[in-house]
Amino acid sequence: MRYTINMNIYFSGIGGVGIGPLAELAFDAGYDIQGSDQQTSAQVESLLGRGVAVQFDQTGSFLRRCHQSQPIDWFVYTAALPDDHPELVIARQLGIKTAKRDELLVAILRDKQLKLIAISGTHGKTTTTGMMIWTLQNLGIPISYSVGSSISFGPSGKYDPASEYFIYECDEFDRNFLHFDPYLSLITVIDYDHSDTYPSQADYNQAFQDFITKSAQTIGWVRGISAVADLPYSTWALQDDESVDIALAGAHNRRNATLVLKAIEYLGQESELFAGKQEASAQILADFPGTSRRFEKLGQNLFSDYGHHPTEIKATLQLASEVSDNITLVYQPHQNVRQHEIVDQYTDCFELASYIYWLPTYLTRENPDLDVLAPQRLTSQMTNLDHVRFVELDNNLWDIITTARKRGSLVLLMGAGTIDNWARQKLAEEIKA
Repeated sequence: MRYTINMNIYFSGIGGVGIGPLAELAFDAGYDIQGSDQQTSAQVESLLGRGVAVQFDQTGSFLRRCHQSQPIDWFVYTAALPDDHPELVIARQLGIKTAKRDELLVAILRDKQLKLIAISGTHGKTTTTGMMIWTLQNLGIPISYSVGSSISFGPSGKYDPASEYFIYECDEFDRNFLHFDPYLSLITVIDYDHSDTYPSQADYNQAFQDFITKSAQTIGWVRGISAVADLPYSTWALQDDESVDIALAGAHNRRNATLVLKAIEYLGQESELFAGKQEASAQILADFPGTSRRFEKLGQNLFSDYGHHPTEIKATLQLASEVSDNITLVYQPHQNVRQHEIVDQYTDCFELASYIYWLPTYLTRENPDLDVLAPQRLTSQMTNLDHVRFVELDNNLWDIITTARKRGSLVLLMGAGTIDNWARQKLAEEIKA
């Protein structure tokens, strides 16, 4: 029998890609929630529309008023929140339990007695999580879930009281994924990242080793999980030739879809809910509409992608090459500290782009002791350097993009910074004009 603990939760940064879906989920699950953010967003508007109290005041005054009205049990915040943030300081002064998002999610999973299906890996987590959600929804299987992106087929976070399973994009940043003991884990690929959390490749690999050990069952690619030395007997390691031939653009998308199908095959051995559902699942996956910022179509010949790592760039360009043989790439590097880590990997990953327009690095959570690497330095080892032009995020660049689109080139905007919002604003201005 499921039980429910009474919780009043305050979310700081309630519109964020990690916190927002968790807030949606908590609201669905019957907990009292409220929160704050610096500005509005689609996620915030969704919560406001559901009657959730959200303030764009992070001085702590709203937090105090909420606590006085009804004592807050949890103050939940993102890892990006500085330790001296006013709301975090006041929450501690008021004696409120403070926690990052995954600690709360663990409590909710235990409270609702949900089996966790965790999707992890360096790249492809969001897409694979979206694929799993899309497939189970269309199979008619009740699920609860949280995904770190907008999706067209539901909210980013959802709790269904009829569900037995919880689908979760389980991120390795800040060692988040080690809070969980998954019923089933899918690993897309292991490729060193997040040096601010993991000082070395060995530390990163060990974290995945620990995560796999904590999982009752794991499914991943031999090539993807070969970095982990000791795989427990409960690991199902797939060979490259096991990839399913499915009508999806992009080799990485077909590999991600294969993981989902293998997960359903495994779950079919454990539960009648999934028995005999593989063929139907393959047909459903062929119609997967994608997730926000993952090769998302913004307009005619214009696509946006969150990718900002050489592996992601190469995979997305391969996908784009199945759509067009003339690709104009506009790339915004993300975070200077990260550029220091990957500068030597900017070699052949851009070769499928006919034209490359390189923006200055988007700076966030930086180490002030590091010199900001110039675009000329970042591109110095590229095999097709002659295709590169250095640009700024301005009207001149939009003119370049417009001209490329008109001549039939597929324009791909890549980066996790401001490039996506900038393009959407430009498109909105065109519509108004």
